[in-house]
Formats: sequence, C-alpha cells, structure tokens
Amino acid sequence: MNEARGQFADFFARLWRQKPLGIASGIVILILILLAIFADVLAPYPFDQLSLAERLQGSSSRHLLGTDQLGRDLLSRLLFGARISLVVGFAATTLNVVVATVIGGTSGFIGGKLDLAVQRFVDAWMAFPGLLLLLTIMSIAGRGLPQIIVVLGIAGGVGGSRVVRGAVVATKGNDYFLAAKALGAPTTQILVRHVLPNIVAPLIIVFSINVGGVILAEASLSFLGFGLPNKVPSWGGMLSREGRRFMEQAPWLALWPGLCLTIVVYSFNMLGDAMRDLLDPRLRGGGRVDTGGT
Repeated sequence: MNEARGQFADFFARLWRQKPLGIASGIVILILILLAIFADVLAPYPFDQLSLAERLQGSSSRHLLGTDQLGRDLLSRLLFGARISLVVGFAATTLNVVVATVIGGTSGFIGGKLDLAVQRFVDAWMAFPGLLLLLTIMSIAGRGLPQIIVVLGIAGGVGGSRVVRGAVVATKGNDYFLAAKALGAPTTQILVRHVLPNIVAPLIIVFSINVGGVILAEASLSFLGFGLPNKVPSWGGMLSREGRRFMEQAPWLALWPGLCLTIVVYSFNMLGDAMRDLLDPRLRGGGRVDTGGT
C-alpha cells in the first residue's frame, strides 16, 4: 500500500514539474466535474424553465449568459449540459477500455489465426469513416443517452484494441512471461500477475485521451440530430438548434456552448497527452519518439 502510494505521489510530482499544462488542464477538468455534480445547486433556474417574455435577451443580472429563443436561462442549460457531457464521456470511455481490453487482450494473448482474423476485422472497421459509421448505427439504435453511450463505447473500443494488443504482444516477449509459461503456471495466473499489470499504463492513456474525443463525438451527433433528444440540454444540441437558427440575432447561443466544448476537449486532450508522456516508457527521459501519429 505504501509503495503504491509513493508511486502515485511520485507520478503527480513529475506531472507538476514536467507538465504544467497538464496540471492546468486537470484543474479545469476538476472544476468541470464539480460544476456538473452541483449543477442543481449552482444553476440559477431549472434548465427547462420557459419565459417567453425574456426570450433572446443578452447578458444581464438576471441571466448572466443570456437566454435562448424560449426564454430559458443559458447558464443553467450549460451547467446541466456539462453533466451530460461528463456522463457520456466517462461512461462511454470506460466501455471503450473494457471493449479494447477484451478484444485486444484476447487477440494478443492467444495469437495465431484468431489474432489474424481479429486484426483484419479491426482493419475493416477502422477503414470506414468514423462519423459516417456512427451516424448509421445511431439511425438504427435510435436517440437516447444509453444508446449513445453504448454506440460510442463499442465503436471506440474496437479501434483502441490495437493499443492493448500491442502491449500484450510486447509483454509476451519478456523473459518473466516465458519463464512463467515454461514452469507451467496457470493461464489465469499469468494473466493476473504478468499481463494485466503491464497493460495498466496503456489503458490509462487510452482512457485519458479518449474522453475528449467521445465528448466531441457526442456533440457532433447531437448537432446533426442523431444524438440526444431535443429536451436534453446537450452542448452539441444547443449549437445545432438554438445556435444555428438564431446565430445572427443572438450570437451568444452559439458562442457559449462552442467555447465550453473547446475548453473541455482541449483540457482532456492536454491532460491525456501529459499522462502519455509520463506513463509511456518510450517517452521518458529523452525527447519524444515520433510514432507517426498525431
């Protein structure tokens, strides 16, 4: 326990010293989480409270960020939209990691023809344009919070399985893995003691990097009308409905949801990038290794 606590403290000390942008992004994310948790308390009005007499008003003492075309308080809708974005982001990314671990871990550990077949399936899946694939699936599954979490979770997990498979294959080449197998250790023991501990860091990296992408994907689907229902205050839906229709008359309807999405996605990406640099042994110490990715 003390050793794990020391490693945890050492990681955050390195993050503080080497990645100040990652720390700043983490603070922004923490603030967002608190705002989402306490949205019921912080929101000045219910997100669906109508007041047609106050429609399309700018910032004022009553409505700090203005109102929409139905007189609903924009700040309240943004706070509840933060809760929706975090629920979708964390839930779908958790499903990402589970699916990636099952597919990539099984494929890499067993190997052989199964690995070949699974990787060709992953290749075919990744060959389709991501947004077009999501739109097709969502048109079949229907609109709703559970549907979008499952669709984004499974779709992202298939692509993320490549990272997990690579970590498992690398672990299989180590001496301790070969020694355990030569001594006849049970498969479950090899998985628990030698494989899983060595893929924890890649899984953390996959999770931290994918959250921002999932939030942006949900906003894109809601913007196009394939995501959450109209009554749900989603940032993407607010950009699509109120934002597009009344953008010239009330530009704040598009400005504030777009700004929230930009800050949140950027913060998650910067935090994920910082954690990757610190957890990936190939990127420690010297300069970054160019893997050909973004």
